[in-house]
Amino acid sequence: MKNLRLVTRSSQQLQLDGETLVTSAIDAERRRAFFASSANFLYTVHLPTSSQGQQPLQWSKFTTLDSDVEEVVLEPGDCIVAMDYLMERESLLLGSSAGCLLLYNVEEKTTQVVGRLEGGVSTIASSPDGVLLSVTSGFGQLLVITLDWEVLFETSLDPQNATAGEIDSSGGHIQSAISWRGDGKYFATLGGSSNPTKLTIWERESGKVHSSSDMKTFMGASLDWMPSGAKVATAHDRRTKGKCPLIVFYEKNGLERSYFPIDEPAEAAIQALKWNCNSELLAALISSCQHDVIKIWSCSNNHWYLKHELQYTKKEGVKFSWDPTKPLHLICWTLGGQVIMHRFAWTTAVSETSVALVIDGSHVRVTPLNLGLMPPPMSLFHLAFPCAVNEVSFISNYSKNHLAAYLSNGRLCVVELPAADTWEEFEGNEISVDPCRSDFTLNNCMHLTWIDTRTLISISCYSEHCCSSLIDKPDSQFFVNEIELVCSEDSLPGSVSSSGWQARVSKKVTLNGSVVGVSLNPAKKGSAFIQLSGGRVVEYCSSLNLLKMCAPAQVSDVGSDYGFPTSCPWMTTVLCHENGMVRPALFGLDDSGKLYKGKRLLSNNCSSFTFYSSTYGATERVMTHLLVTTKQDLLFIVDVNDILLKNTEVAIDSHVSSHPRGNQSKEHITVWEKGAKLVGVLHGDEAAVLMQTVRGNLECTYPRKLVLVSIVQALVQRRFRDAMDMVRRHRIDFNIMADYCGWNVFIKSAADFVKQVNNLSHITEFVCSIKNDNISSKLYTTYISFPDQCATSIADTESSLGFSLGNKVTSILMAIRKALEEQIEESSPRELCILTTLARSEPPLLEEALNRIKSVRELELLGLDDARRKLYPSAEESLKHLLWLTDPEAVFNAALGLYDLNLAAIVALNSQKDPKEFLPFLKSLECLPPAIMRYKIDLRLGRYASALKNIISAGNEYHEDCMKLLNDNPQLFPLGLQLFTDPDKRRQIFEAWGDHLSEEKCFGDAALTYQCCSLYQKALKAYRACGDWRGVFTVVALLKLKEEEIVQLAHELCDEFQELGKPGDAARIALQYCSDVDKSVSCYITAREWEEALRVAYMHSRHDLVETVRDAALECATSLISEYQEGLLKVGKYVARYVAVRQRRLLLAAKLQSEERFMDVEDDSISEVSTSFSEMSAYTTRSTKVSVISSSNASKSRGARRQKKGGKIRAGSPGEEMALVEHLKGMMLTDSAQNELKSLLVVLLQLGKEEIARQVQQAGDSFEVSQMAAVKLAEDTVCDDKIDENAHTLEHYVRMLRAHEPAYSEETASWRIRVLSPP
Repeated sequence: MKNLRLVTRSSQQLQLDGETLVTSAIDAERRRAFFASSANFLYTVHLPTSSQGQQPLQWSKFTTLDSDVEEVVLEPGDCIVAMDYLMERESLLLGSSAGCLLLYNVEEKTTQVVGRLEGGVSTIASSPDGVLLSVTSGFGQLLVITLDWEVLFETSLDPQNATAGEIDSSGGHIQSAISWRGDGKYFATLGGSSNPTKLTIWERESGKVHSSSDMKTFMGASLDWMPSGAKVATAHDRRTKGKCPLIVFYEKNGLERSYFPIDEPAEAAIQALKWNCNSELLAALISSCQHDVIKIWSCSNNHWYLKHELQYTKKEGVKFSWDPTKPLHLICWTLGGQVIMHRFAWTTAVSETSVALVIDGSHVRVTPLNLGLMPPPMSLFHLAFPCAVNEVSFISNYSKNHLAAYLSNGRLCVVELPAADTWEEFEGNEISVDPCRSDFTLNNCMHLTWIDTRTLISISCYSEHCCSSLIDKPDSQFFVNEIELVCSEDSLPGSVSSSGWQARVSKKVTLNGSVVGVSLNPAKKGSAFIQLSGGRVVEYCSSLNLLKMCAPAQVSDVGSDYGFPTSCPWMTTVLCHENGMVRPALFGLDDSGKLYKGKRLLSNNCSSFTFYSSTYGATERVMTHLLVTTKQDLLFIVDVNDILLKNTEVAIDSHVSSHPRGNQSKEHITVWEKGAKLVGVLHGDEAAVLMQTVRGNLECTYPRKLVLVSIVQALVQRRFRDAMDMVRRHRIDFNIMADYCGWNVFIKSAADFVKQVNNLSHITEFVCSIKNDNISSKLYTTYISFPDQCATSIADTESSLGFSLGNKVTSILMAIRKALEEQIEESSPRELCILTTLARSEPPLLEEALNRIKSVRELELLGLDDARRKLYPSAEESLKHLLWLTDPEAVFNAALGLYDLNLAAIVALNSQKDPKEFLPFLKSLECLPPAIMRYKIDLRLGRYASALKNIISAGNEYHEDCMKLLNDNPQLFPLGLQLFTDPDKRRQIFEAWGDHLSEEKCFGDAALTYQCCSLYQKALKAYRACGDWRGVFTVVALLKLKEEEIVQLAHELCDEFQELGKPGDAARIALQYCSDVDKSVSCYITAREWEEALRVAYMHSRHDLVETVRDAALECATSLISEYQEGLLKVGKYVARYVAVRQRRLLLAAKLQSEERFMDVEDDSISEVSTSFSEMSAYTTRSTKVSVISSSNASKSRGARRQKKGGKIRAGSPGEEMALVEHLKGMMLTDSAQNELKSLLVVLLQLGKEEIARQVQQAGDSFEVSQMAAVKLAEDTVCDDKIDENAHTLEHYVRMLRAHEPAYSEETASWRIRVLSPP
């Protein structure tokens, strides 16, 4: 679905002196063309170079430029008839009518005769590699020679009629043709003395005939082998049958492959056939009685489309050749010396409104893709024109569509079509179109574009026979024609107006430069953007004046943002939202694959692009997404807002290298077939992308991103039915219906949702798919952005709905259920849908559902035959539906929960339960008293609170069962206390509760519970078990024990607390209840509560105990100094080891990275703590040891637990680096150690041991600062890839901490004594 558009046309007139051009050759390397004239002159014309890119030939139109002209001296009467360029020799090989082969050196301008053929030279063709030459003579001889002029073999073109070396000169001059295959292994010849003749395939090396075709009447010397090597194109003459010629294709084996007619009169003759360099286009020069015409075909889906036609007069005698390196450049020349360069480009045949208009000769195949996709070459209907169509333009405006077609004879045709959704009635029709009545002919017309429903513009090149009164003598080669259209016939609604149109050129405006493209300006009526050569863009505005029809139009430069850095043959103007306004934006694609938005480069790897609009029902179609295919066959979908808001290049090309073809990614879609390109989209809710493969197949895909954008657009506009249809069609998770705007917002629109969807099966499908989590944001957050869902609070939603919200599922289904009851009439499907909402709630509301079924069953049992009961499904049907939705066992239990044994039996029967299992159980329940039956059911269902209420209501005889229920379910004790009022029974419950807490080791709570029921002995035991000595002595007072018993109990508790490692509590008991000062001081010393020990000794005036405290304090101080010094040494050793390990690991990493093998190495020895090695396995082993400072038993026990959890530091192990860091952190002073240290320093000062106290504080300070410095060093280097031997040292970090002493001392100075601080 593409058309061949003429981008630009340039020509040059050679200065001939009465002679005519005969033949040509092209030098592809130096970009020049050579022409030989009938007077044996050689003309050289320079073609556009690759550096000029897509710049057209800059030839003047009104003056003949000087070209290089050289004369070749031949014998009188001899002339040049064949020519080819030899790249290896940088020379031309010329063949004359007399049989001379001459080598003309282009640079030296010398001529050398290299051979002579009898009968004259007919054709010359060099092999693709330039090593061999094939030459045919007028007598039908074939020679293959080398560049050293050595003849490899010589034979007749018709090997069966003549042997090698024999020349048949009886038949006169024989036409012949030669064509090499693209790889140079074979070549084909056509010609011979007989007619009909054969197509012969020759082998290059041996000169033998590889194959030949059947005898056919070939037409002239029309022969060309497709450069790709697939087939050979020839022409068959059918004049004897009164039919037009055929273009026939042969394979290498000489068998006919396919053919197609040329749709010309029977007397027409095919003069030449030529493929372009990429084998995509086939051009033919056809001569008829009226004119000569060059036709260009393209094959797609095994159908040959006539894509363009160039007509010339018989007098001009046109000939042509394709550019050997640029596949869409066609070079034509006439006998009179006019050289014309045509530059074509492929454009999509799909309009912005998704209507396909495929040119096929004199027909335009029309297919509205919104109605359905038809595989090419099929179409909905045809438009038939008087002659071949070269270009079409389409515009859609409300209910009318207008198509303009420019024909190859220069005429213009216009068709008015009704709205596209009514075109189905034209299916299979062929609608004839009459040309417009006009007094002008649009010669050399390009870029036909609608700027209004009654106005067209086109770009024309000046020619001698196309002047009019509006433009007497143009100053430029290109000018704009503004064409006004009027229809003299009244069109009927729904009909096609294909006749009665009148056209006239109302304005002509010259342009300063060649035109590359024209695009309608959708933002301004009667305006279009015209792109000139080099990327410059001007705006054409039609200043239409009804009184002065010839008023000049306006052409003005637009802003620099609209122009392109280079010529872009593919240019599109679209409407975009920018800064809250709708503005036009120009996008262009050049020949090298660079996509631009104005001057800004979007991608340098683009093969095709198009736009998609998600807007629905808008009068202006604003494009929202840019679709781009890359040369790696990846499809990218980019939000237009991202392009407008970002100043940097859109990240399309960056994904290409990271995601090669075959690897799926959410950033792009891998195109299924190599070379497929975008041809169009289906806008709005369709959200389809149309691509066409190289073979011609049309494929339609629905990218997930565009589908989600369409769904979101529908949800925002509250078009729930459209959103539901898209969700179901594209298998999108139903949760997006509720998740996008937030489920608390969705439930407000539940009534609209139910009313619009109005399909209970679709609503049921939605209900069954709802999940509690925000599924959509997890699945689709990479495609679309979700809005902030906190704008509407749940409290506001609850107040507006009139009921409280639960979780997402329950709340949505409750709103749906309410909407169903309000919006949908009572019916059996509605009731089943309501049951679905109840069953799918979380948790399922099975009891409510069963109540609805139960009410229907009761009506059935009453035998009432009212109309309302007929609107509901039967109880059995409803129950089966409920059982299908949920677990049958849960439904059975819910029926039991209603205490309806008959309903439970029905559920059991319909759920295919074994009657032997449930009938005895139900019968046993039926025999019980109602309260006990409910109690048994509640026990089975685990509803223990209800069971407790029921068993209590059963009476006092079931009190033992009640207590057993409480003991088995301790959570019921509070409810039991609430339900019982009898003091004895409450006391029994308290005691049972206390016993339970004691079993659970909750002795503190148990003691309080026992006290509530005055069980003091049990309370005493519980307090003693939990170590609460204060509670013990409080209960002792309540028990009113004797003093001797209290003292004895105190001694027992003192011993117990010492064994439990609580010497501080033992000291307090000994002092307060045993009056044992010695034991109290001893326990305080053991607990390292130095200040309290000294205070008690002084309080009781026990100087001997003061001495005891002093000796213990001095001994502890000496021990701490030793431990601090030892810890200081360990810190230094661990830091040195850490730095060494770190350096070694960094060196290893650098080495691996330099060898480009780092990502493939699985070496556990690389540091797992470095962020640059985050892909490696991380070890989290802790090897933290107990602090060397802590002397208390509690600190030692904590350290022992950490020691058990951790592991040893093993040198060279993978986790050594992490273990060293964790060990350094674990050497930090604990809070208890700091408290003990400060207490010791205070006591030493109070005892007059200032010096020893200063030594202890200095040792502790040195250790703590070193430990903090070591940890800081490790933290700084763990994320760094470099170790500085001077900066990353422990001494350097200690100095840094000392320099910032106020900062660190505020955090750690709680244990330091200021009077002991160093100077």
